Amino acid sequence: MSGHSKWHSIKHKKGAADAKRGKIFTRHAALISIAARSGGDPTMNPGLRLAIDNAKKDNVPSANIDKAIKRGTGEDKDAAQIEEVTYEGYGPGGTAIIVECLTDNKNRTYTNIRVIFNKHGGNLGTSGSVAWMFDRKGVITLKQNTDEAELAAIDAGAVDIEREADLMHVYTKKQELHAVTEKLTTAGFKPEKAEIQMVPNQWVEVKDEATARKILNFMEALDDDQDVSDVASNFDISDELMSKLAG
Repeated sequence: MSGHSKWHSIKHKKGAADAKRGKIFTRHAALISIAARSGGDPTMNPGLRLAIDNAKKDNVPSANIDKAIKRGTGEDKDAAQIEEVTYEGYGPGGTAIIVECLTDNKNRTYTNIRVIFNKHGGNLGTSGSVAWMFDRKGVITLKQNTDEAELAAIDAGAVDIEREADLMHVYTKKQELHAVTEKLTTAGFKPEKAEIQMVPNQWVEVKDEATARKILNFMEALDDDQDVSDVASNFDISDELMSKLAG
């Protein structure tokens, strides 16, 4: 399994006990605002509709969603504008790292990300330094890890499928994410998440326990930053080593 999917699976399994609800709400609001720049009517803007659906699954209040749409469309003229910023670099063990941020203050965000890289033994690189190791794809997460769900995903247009425990990850071309999501929903398989993610096309196998622990701590620190919306890495840690780290 790719390291990127594994990191998202780790986050999923940690669940609500570790969830920082304030940050989750802020992230969804920023994503909705950006999507709303292309139009504030979700029936005419599939990107906005998907952003709203994802927000509702994390119990974001309707008032927050409405406010985010108004900020994106410009109706709320007093709201700070959100920008998308991406940072690239290397983490422990030579792993490639991509950090995607949503921010209203790029100077603050850059400083915070640089500090986290330095503290955890990483090296912040220049634009394009590791992006070539990743492909931007649509990733749909289903709780139904069944043969029926896999067949439905194939019929819906999936380009790849990964199955693990109680989860199934359905990969799509980035421009087909909305269409495949709707087809799966119509077929009775309601996605838990449907997002555009950076997915590695090559991986770094990590066998050393100390290095693996450093990588996970690094990823956790990045993910905890208030401006970080997503973190991608190409580490590959075996299930056996993951179990050992968890114990």
